[in-house]
Amino acid sequence: MITEQPNPSSEQIDMLSPLEIVQIINREDQMVAKAVEAALPQIAQAVEAITSRIEQGGRLIYIGAGTSGRLAVLDAAECVPTYSVPPDLVQAIMAGGERALVHSVEGAEDDRALARRNLEALPLTSRDTLVGIAASGTTPYVLEAVTYARELGAVTVGIACNIPAPLLDAVDIPIGVVSGPEVIAGSTRMKAGTAQKLILNMLSTATMIRLGKVYGNLMVDVSVSNDKLLRRAQGLVAKITGVEADRAAELLNQARNEVKTAIVMERKQVDPAKARELLAQANGHLRRVIG
Repeated sequence: MITEQPNPSSEQIDMLSPLEIVQIINREDQMVAKAVEAALPQIAQAVEAITSRIEQGGRLIYIGAGTSGRLAVLDAAECVPTYSVPPDLVQAIMAGGERALVHSVEGAEDDRALARRNLEALPLTSRDTLVGIAASGTTPYVLEAVTYARELGAVTVGIACNIPAPLLDAVDIPIGVVSGPEVIAGSTRMKAGTAQKLILNMLSTATMIRLGKVYGNLMVDVSVSNDKLLRRAQGLVAKITGVEADRAAELLNQARNEVKTAIVMERKQVDPAKARELLAQANGHLRRVIG
């Protein structure tokens, strides 16, 4: 596996100065985005599948072990405050559970039976999309998870940093990215982890855009949970409607801090209930309501 091979560029890295060490790491990191670029058609295909399943009542479920699992947990957790989605819409399952987020849980990534139990407990359904993540593309826990998901009829996506890889052969939509040998041989939390993070960002962000959670490039479904986000929400209302700050704050208050509702109220000159009705008719897409 290329992710396990020694990197010729860093063979003597233990003899270098701190500046020389980080220069090598930086040069290697610059290769990752280009490697991800080659997989954009498959990433886009996955976005279409995920969006379609969510619109039919399904969910986006990530599953992984070690670094892959931790990155999945991070991406799923950020969807709730960023896009005001229900906590169960985007979920991440990690081999070893919550303890594995901060501690090594020996053997969890090799436990095939555990993968099935975790998905049965969810429970995974045929309407969901399961994204299996494994830098090596060989993790037994993840392979068993996608096998189980396909048995149910769920859409399966695989993210791996080796081509070929068993995971890529086992899923409906394979996303293979050759991030290359790591600066420290086998330390896939580095370039492979960066590649996975970039892909997860694309999957969740592009899906939320397609679901109407963004207007232009503005985060109009932000969850107002602190003072910083309240100021951001007020700024969004002011920017999109063209009203002054005081009026934006008033609209947002009337809309119970729902940014899209406040914007529709001003642009369509309607009350909060009517604004919510118009948004519901447009499946939450602000642009379909105000242009």
